[in-house]
Amino acid sequence: MTGSPTFKLELGHMALLGLSFIGNQRGVAGGQTFKASNRLAGEPTEPEFCSATLSELDRACDLAMSAFKVFRKLPGSDRAEFLLEIVKRMEFAREEIVERYILETALPDARANNEFNRTIGQIKLFAQVAEEGSWVDARIETALPDRLPLPKPDMRSMWIPIGPIAVFGASNFPLAYSVMGGDSASALASGCPIVVKAHPAHPGVSELVANCVIEAAEATGMPEGVFSMLFDSGFEIGQALVKHPKIKGVGFTGSQRGGLALWKLAMAREEPIPVYAEMGSVNPTIILPGKLADAESMAKTMHASLTMGMGQFCTKPGLIFAVGESIAFTKHLGDLFESTGFGTMLTDGIAQAYNQGVKSRCNAKKAEITAGGTSNSATLFACDAATFAANPSLGEEVFGPSAIVVRCATLDEAASLIEELAGQLTGSIHGTPDDLTNAGAIFDALEQRVGRLLINQVPTGLEVCTSTVHGGPFPATTEPRSTSVGTMAINRWARPICYQNVPASLLPPSLIES
Repeated sequence: MTGSPTFKLELGHMALLGLSFIGNQRGVAGGQTFKASNRLAGEPTEPEFCSATLSELDRACDLAMSAFKVFRKLPGSDRAEFLLEIVKRMEFAREEIVERYILETALPDARANNEFNRTIGQIKLFAQVAEEGSWVDARIETALPDRLPLPKPDMRSMWIPIGPIAVFGASNFPLAYSVMGGDSASALASGCPIVVKAHPAHPGVSELVANCVIEAAEATGMPEGVFSMLFDSGFEIGQALVKHPKIKGVGFTGSQRGGLALWKLAMAREEPIPVYAEMGSVNPTIILPGKLADAESMAKTMHASLTMGMGQFCTKPGLIFAVGESIAFTKHLGDLFESTGFGTMLTDGIAQAYNQGVKSRCNAKKAEITAGGTSNSATLFACDAATFAANPSLGEEVFGPSAIVVRCATLDEAASLIEELAGQLTGSIHGTPDDLTNAGAIFDALEQRVGRLLINQVPTGLEVCTSTVHGGPFPATTEPRSTSVGTMAINRWARPICYQNVPASLLPPSLIES
């Protein structure tokens, strides 16, 4: 393959070429093309982006496997240096990245910069993890040759990286769950090269960040192929990437349909590989009687979380169990929904799916329409516990500014409904100290359904730190024992190995006694 080389960043100028990144080279023009949408103007915008070819995909995967042989053995400090160089170059290009982010999403400057800062923070966090090194969980047991009745051999174990990882950019987070989001940062920190499938909703942002990664790789002497990024407006490249024999793991954030499709492809391979797919959630919220007494304040709290970013967060609390008298709360929340303006959604596809979800729920006539109910409107539904229990579809996600309030007469009634829920990313309980004293059954039920359990806080606005768990039982994710945010994410891209009676000359440095 021949292609144009990458170019050095120049202050105030970073031209978009619309070509994939195949290691340190750029892809070639030809084949299918597409354009990003200028969400501010509602029209396509330049440049044209060229979908990667299957031969370019093969080349990217070959380079990734070749790079893995070198990259996995580098000291954690070298990988940390690489990650911090990416941070440096992204900060250098912040203005251009944010400008393109706003154009491709119609989200405000504050949201763009907040997500940028979160992304930078994630990368720095994994640089620390890589350099500090304790994530490998090195265990050393020296030999006891004189032990009776049998001698004990020298046994040492640790976690090692599994190989090249396919990372899928998400539609609703062009930075934090995309080219250098948590999946990418954790994979690189572990010693795994990455091949990114850029999301077609924000290819310009993706290219700008990818330039930063490639320049950082070159500046720190990383092996070619440690990073590649492929454009495609459809499904062919993504499917081929998951099936490619040199890809050893997959990170995905998106719809349940998309996540399960990739998981099935991975399981059907001759060598099945892990797929860590985060596939959405309704994030049940339980409001107990003491908090319902302050109906107006509680309604404002929930409305702010529900409509943040037009409800396009995977942690949006879309299912509210109100325990006790909830008429005033539902009315206040409905009034706030009625006054909520409907902005531009991230993609036409998301907007269409949202309107269809609202329409289907309205047409089913199982729940009351408390506010909205028309196309392009923030919509609130309500029903009683018996209706909710008899209609499982009312517990399904409607991605956007919509929610349903379920009126529960007692704590036991709410607990029984929670026990029947599918797996969720988060669950929240709002109550006074007296409320919480009596909420043990609800707490226990929720604990078995979620990856993050909150008390008197909303789930939107995720804190990124070592303790964070952003995952949950199926179908919130395909792997409830993991997380896509927080330092535990690094273990998704590694496996344990034991070395028995291995001489020091062959042992990894982490297993050699100082």
